[in-house]
Amino acid sequence: MAGLAIVHGRARAGVRAPEVTVEVYMSGGLPRMSMVGLPEAAVRESKDRVRAAIRCAQFEFPPRVTTVNLAPADLPKGGGRFDLPIALGILAASGQLPRTALSGHEFLGELGLTGELRAVDGVLPAALACGEAGRVLVVPAANGAEAALARGVDVRVARTLSEVCAHLAGQRPLPKAEASPADTGPAAGIPDLADVRGQLRARRALEIAAAGGHHLLLSGSPGCGKTLLASRLPGILPVASEAEALETAAIASVSGRGIDPARWLQRPFRAPHHTASAIALAGGGSEPRPGEISLAHHGVLFLDELPEWSRHVLEVLRQPLESGTVTVSRAARQSEFPARFQLVAAMNPCPCGWAGDASGRCQCGVDAVQRYRMRVSGPLLDRIDLHVDVPRVSSAELRPDASPGEPSAAVRARVEAARARQSARAGVLNAHLDQAGTAAHCRLGATDQALLERAIDSLQLSARAMHRILRVARTIADLAGSESIGSAHLAEALGYRGIDPRGQVAA
Repeated sequence: MAGLAIVHGRARAGVRAPEVTVEVYMSGGLPRMSMVGLPEAAVRESKDRVRAAIRCAQFEFPPRVTTVNLAPADLPKGGGRFDLPIALGILAASGQLPRTALSGHEFLGELGLTGELRAVDGVLPAALACGEAGRVLVVPAANGAEAALARGVDVRVARTLSEVCAHLAGQRPLPKAEASPADTGPAAGIPDLADVRGQLRARRALEIAAAGGHHLLLSGSPGCGKTLLASRLPGILPVASEAEALETAAIASVSGRGIDPARWLQRPFRAPHHTASAIALAGGGSEPRPGEISLAHHGVLFLDELPEWSRHVLEVLRQPLESGTVTVSRAARQSEFPARFQLVAAMNPCPCGWAGDASGRCQCGVDAVQRYRMRVSGPLLDRIDLHVDVPRVSSAELRPDASPGEPSAAVRARVEAARARQSARAGVLNAHLDQAGTAAHCRLGATDQALLERAIDSLQLSARAMHRILRVARTIADLAGSESIGSAHLAEALGYRGIDPRGQVAA
C-alpha cells in the first residue's frame, strides 16, 4: 500500500523482549505527526529527535500527515529504543528507502539530533528473541558486544542513521557485531579462599553451601572474617554454564547497569548496603526493573550487618528464597524476574559486637542483646540452612609466615564433584529439591531417623527446617562420596542448626 511502511522492533517487559510492529502511514493534509500505541513520554518525544536526525542524514522529512502506530496497542512502550525504527518507517513510507528491505530486519536504537545512534538497555533479550524470529538485528555500535553474546543471531552494528540507510539500500553492508573475548577462568579476578586463615568450621560450612546451593548465616565479632569468607564463595562455585550466564546477563541488560562482555561467564556477587530499600532489593519502580536479588541470579547475594537492615526490607526475601522468582506488580503491569540466588548473611552477636568473646569486653545488657538479635525475624532465619558461629582468629594464625588456607581451586574441585552427583541423581542441587525429591533422595535409617526426630523436638524446629537439615546432610554425604546419608553426615548437618542466632542455644 502506498504511504505505508512496517518496521519491526522490540519492547522491554521484565526480562522479555516482546515484538513491536512500528506502522507508519502517510496521507495528505497539513503536516503533523501523531503517535498511538501507549507510547510513554520518552517515546512521544522521539518526534523531535527523529525529525532532526532525518534532516542531518541528508534526507527529507516529508511535509505530510504522519501516523505512527506501535502495535500491540495494549503494551506500554518506553525509552528511546523506538527512535530508529520510527525514522526508518518514515523514510520507507515516503519512498526514500525500499520498503522490501525492512521485512527481514529488526531495529533498536536511540537517535541523537545529528543522526548518531546511541546505546539502549535490554539489547541481549531482544537479540535472543530476534534469533528465534529468524531476523537480522541492527543495533547501535555501543551495544554490539552485548548483542553478540546471543550466539547464532545475525547482529549488525551501526554508528549513524546514514549507515543503516546505506545498508538497507544495498550500498554498504553493516559489519557484524563481534563479541569481546570472554574470560572463561572460573575464578579470574575473584579473591582466593587461601587468604582465609584458620576458621576451619566456617570454611567447611562455606564448602557445604557451595556444593549444595544452601543459604548461609555467619555470626561473629567484628573483624573475625565474615566478609572475607563471603567474598570467597564465588571462587569455589563452578563456572556458570552458558545458559545460566545468558539468564544472568539478560537481567543485567534490562537493569540498565550494562554487561561486561569479557566477564559475563562469571557468577555475580552482589553486596548491597543495609540502607537499601525494598524496591532496590526486590525490584520495582513505575517501569519495573530487577533488584539486587535478581541481579544475583545464579550467583551470591551477601547481606552484611543483617540486624541493621530494615525488617520490612528483609521480609521481601522470604518468598524468593523458596520459589527462586520475584513478581513485581504495578497497576499497569506485572513483571516476573528470576531470583535463584544463594544468600550469605553476616551479623554481630550484639550491638557492640563482642558478646561471647573470650576477652569479656561486651558491656551490652541482656535486654539490649535480645532486642538486637530479634531484629531478624524467625521465618527468615528458618529459611537459612546453615547457621555458623565465627570466632575471633588467634594472633598466631595471622602471622605472615603462618600456613595459608586451602586454595579455592582445591575446594572447587570437590564442589564440582558433589554437584555432578546431585545432577546425575535428581537433576537439581540439593537445596532446590522439593518435598517429594527430599523424601526420595534424603532417606535415613531407623536409628538416624530417631536421632533427627529427637533433635527436632529438642530444638523446636519447623517442618521446613527438618527438610533443610536433610538436604544439608545429603550434600555432606555427596562431598564424602557416599551413596546414602550416614550418622556422621546427619550429626554434622544438625550441628549447623544447634545455635539460634537470636540467643537460644540447644540443650
